[in-house]
Order: sequence, then structure tokens, then C-alpha cells
Amino acid sequence: MPTTLPVPIAFTLPTGWRPVPAFPDVAYAAVHPRPDAGFAANITVDGGLPKEDVMPAELADASVERLREFADSVVVTHRQELGSADAPALAQRVTFSAVAGDDRRDFVQSQVYLFLPDGEDPRRRALVRLALTSTADQYESVLEDFQDFVRTVRPDDGAED
Repeated sequence: MPTTLPVPIAFTLPTGWRPVPAFPDVAYAAVHPRPDAGFAANITVDGGLPKEDVMPAELADASVERLREFADSVVVTHRQELGSADAPALAQRVTFSAVAGDDRRDFVQSQVYLFLPDGEDPRRRALVRLALTSTADQYESVLEDFQDFVRTVRPDDGAED
């Protein structure tokens, strides 16, 4: 069952990307219009309310461990802490190998962890995780779209622009 985010957000999908039904533990999903050998690059959005003292790196480490449950050769190739003390963020890139269809493929996943004030309790931080997953061959051609998408993500206060 798709999940809901702990805080409402707004964003703009890159041109050509189309929304698809979200899958378990995901609040939103979209796919690239041109699959690579049958695998469509995808952007997913999920989140939660982490423990008060959790650091972005801890959540990123846990995500890598979850990938290791079903993928091989999982390697963090880049990690950068972003944001501020009040609104920490982290970006990481992970490469891995997994079965897609009948074939083992090499994939790249870019993850961005954003902490936003919880609308019900401003002392708490809500986590929003954005992820791009693509084949290794398609990654460079969809990365800029993902970066553009990330730049549009913002809290949604319900006001029209």
C-alpha cells in the first residue's frame, strides 16, 4: 500500500516524466518516458518521522543496508552532507547489481534526504527522501532531470503560486 508523507510537499516533474501508481512504502512515483532495455528510470518520494536525534548519514546507511538485502555489489560512490543545522540534508549515489526481468543489470541510485519542519510539531523534523533509480547506462542522461526535480521540491502550505 502506498504511504503518505509526514508533511505535504509540492514539486514539478521534469518534462516527459509521467506519474505511475506508487508501490509499497512510496508516496509518489514517476517514470522516464524512454526505458533502457525494458527498465524505466524512476523517481520515487517517501518519508517519515525519524527519531529526534537521528542524523542524515544514519538514514542513508540504513538505506544502503536495505539495498543489500536484494542487490549485489552495493557501493556508495558519493556522499555529501548539505543544508544547515536547522534543515540538514544529504545526497548520496549508490551503485548496485540486481535482477530486472530475467537479466542481472547494473543500476545507479541517487538519493536525497531532506529534513523539513513537522507541521504539527515544529520541534520535530520530518524526513522526505527523493530517489532516482536507473540503469548504469542511462544514468547520465536522466541525472539532470532528477537534479531539476529536487530543486523544485518544497513544503506545500496550500497556497497557490
